[in-house]
Amino acid sequence: MSQISEKLVHLFSGRVLAKVSLLMTLLMLVPCTAHAKSYKVATISPDGLSWMKKFRAAIKDIEAQTEGRVKFKIYPGGVMGDDYTVLRKMRVGQLHGGGFAAGSLTRFYPDLQVYNLPFQFQSFDEVDYVRARMDSRIVDGLESGGLNSFSLTETGFAYLMSKDPVTSVDDLHKLKAWVPDGDPISADLIKSFGISPIPLSITDVLPGLQTGLINAVAVPPIVALALQWHNHVKYMMDMPLIYIYSLVAMDKKVFSRISELDRKIVYKVMNKLFNEIDADNRRDNQKAYSALVAQGIKVTSPGPEQIPAWRAIADRSIDELVESGQISNESLGLYKGFLEEFRQQAGGSEPGE
Repeated sequence: MSQISEKLVHLFSGRVLAKVSLLMTLLMLVPCTAHAKSYKVATISPDGLSWMKKFRAAIKDIEAQTEGRVKFKIYPGGVMGDDYTVLRKMRVGQLHGGGFAAGSLTRFYPDLQVYNLPFQFQSFDEVDYVRARMDSRIVDGLESGGLNSFSLTETGFAYLMSKDPVTSVDDLHKLKAWVPDGDPISADLIKSFGISPIPLSITDVLPGLQTGLINAVAVPPIVALALQWHNHVKYMMDMPLIYIYSLVAMDKKVFSRISELDRKIVYKVMNKLFNEIDADNRRDNQKAYSALVAQGIKVTSPGPEQIPAWRAIADRSIDELVESGQISNESLGLYKGFLEEFRQQAGGSEPGE
């Protein structure tokens, strides 16, 4: 190679190295966007609900605080399917998270259903006392199972609403009650009371009530009103059956792809949001209960002599859950221990006894 050629090669190489060095310097000065992520989250909740409006405001706040590195796209109103369909779409990466009824997530952490046991919670004071001590256990359990979740959100006490009056255990045998499709635990609990469970997706419940395929649902008042189910029942039993809660959960692997700083921002905003919604739902359920009565729903109550029979069936169904391994003795023991602790501090016996 001639001396002129060698000089040209050295000159060209030097310029390339200089440009590479300059590019690397500029990249170091520009904020890193390698971990930017847009998350797709689905829920069956209609878009017009107050909590959905707050949810949309919160995700705008997250986008602003993370300078666009974290965004959310919401699919409301069940357009992506029910809870179980959303979970299937999360497995294949079509979705990254969703708003779920807790019962649909038992395969990730079976013990999360400890709050859903029948006839256990008897007041909101009991709920608050136990949740303050056990919510973190549920969040940690879900994380171990592969889901990152935010603060749990009260959906409310579920009341039995039916086309025919129910005041005794015998009346339950006439019922064909909705249970979420793909939720065998709910079906087993329903059957333990002598009720015929009819598995349906949530979008099929209204047609089911209209056609007579089902004649009963057990849901909180705000759910019955929001989904217009109250127009197809006549009676509501004034005894809370189970406590229902929900949560927004994300696929852990996908959520971990953003920076630790951005995850902290998401947690801070989301936890604040769902704590507010938790309180809102309690107030809204009380208003919804009154609204149902005002619209002509007749309230029935089992007589005091009937209460022991209801509780005996509930206790037997809980024993069966433990024996089948669907809930652990450890979580059940903690739960019952906190309930007993609260009742002793309150200085009273278990309500209904």
